[in-house]
Amino acid sequence: MIQGPQFLSADQFLLTTLVVKLAIMAALATMLVRYRRFRHILIFERRAWPDRLTFAFSFGIPLTAGVAARLLLGYNAADLSLAGPFVLGLVAGPYAGALVGVMVGTPPIAAGEWIALPFAVGCGFAGGGLRALCPAESIWHFSPFIFSQLPKRLWKMIRTPQVDWQVVLVLAPVALELLRQVLGSRFGTHHRLFYLSSPSPWMMLLVLLATVLAVATPIKIWNNARIEHRLQEQDKLLLAAQIEALANQINPHFLFNTLTSISSLIRTKPDTARMLITKLSALLRRLMKSHEHFVTLREELASIDEYLDIEVVRFGSKLRVAKEIDERTLGVIVPSMILQPLVENSIKHGLTRRVTGGQITIRSTRRSDGHTVIEVADDGLGMSEDRLSSALQDGIGLSNVNERLRVIYGAGYQLRLHSVPGRGTSAQIEIPDMMMPDRITA
Repeated sequence: MIQGPQFLSADQFLLTTLVVKLAIMAALATMLVRYRRFRHILIFERRAWPDRLTFAFSFGIPLTAGVAARLLLGYNAADLSLAGPFVLGLVAGPYAGALVGVMVGTPPIAAGEWIALPFAVGCGFAGGGLRALCPAESIWHFSPFIFSQLPKRLWKMIRTPQVDWQVVLVLAPVALELLRQVLGSRFGTHHRLFYLSSPSPWMMLLVLLATVLAVATPIKIWNNARIEHRLQEQDKLLLAAQIEALANQINPHFLFNTLTSISSLIRTKPDTARMLITKLSALLRRLMKSHEHFVTLREELASIDEYLDIEVVRFGSKLRVAKEIDERTLGVIVPSMILQPLVENSIKHGLTRRVTGGQITIRSTRRSDGHTVIEVADDGLGMSEDRLSSALQDGIGLSNVNERLRVIYGAGYQLRLHSVPGRGTSAQIEIPDMMMPDRITA
């Protein structure tokens, strides 16, 4: 019998202990799942021994400290020597559960509780044995809310000769708790095994309920983390697919326009056409060697130089190129082929129809908020307000750039166009600081 402070009855103190016990288990499970290494171990059902040991010690050390707190300080709510090994056995296998059982069962031996060690190890093996029999997803579906469906599930299990693993997962910790009660009452006079008990049948039901919840709560918390991780992975895959589709869209568009330019020179300037084909081959060879969706601005500018080499050969002295690049921006990560459509648009719509040609200026600046602003401007014919408002919808190149910015960085990032008829057009993009993404390759 657990005796409480004078201002609480024994049953009130027991109820408080059970509530705090569940809170401790939930806090421990939540704290552990915040660590990336622990979450990584949770994701995979097949774990190597180093992962199992990491899992066991991460969970077992705090549980052992809880048992020590009970022995030294009389803090009974911290003792989770049944639920802890059983949970580890369910999630990581019998040997991991047994290892945690050894950890939590060893300190009580010093206090004469010699049944604690074999009982805790047995709980670990019981969880591991159930894991071997039970489908993995059934374990992860085990939830504290299972009690709302328990009568229906029990009736269905009785009517049909089919095992309902959720019912089995409820009954297993209940059976272990009843075994602990029997062993504790049998050897209780000698304090051979710690247990929580009460002469009230209703309080005993609460003890059994708390044992089941102490098992189901960490599984529920960890399963939520697994689901969140899977959703994040799905988001990454979806984003990579969107980026891949947009990249695949812009490459044929660029190739078609360049080949059109070459075809117009084949008869009038065959040598120039031949030179353009050579440069185009070099550019395509470079693009084919790289499957990267993200590059540094330095690499992106190198690709633009190769493209401009082709255009300068076409237009000769009519096309002038200037660069105003902030050295601090060269290492910024940008989507690959993000500038080529902007340069192509300036040449095609801004300068081609201008008799005297013109200049394209590529600028990059570093803002104090960590964003990099990249601008492609020309001094060509410019666009009217009506044409400017429809530019992002009508053309493949500009709409592609705008969509890629939105997909990668969010709705707040988009292509900004500014144009003055007769004076030129400016296309500006804003790039936030980012590390080289994990999804950089196709």
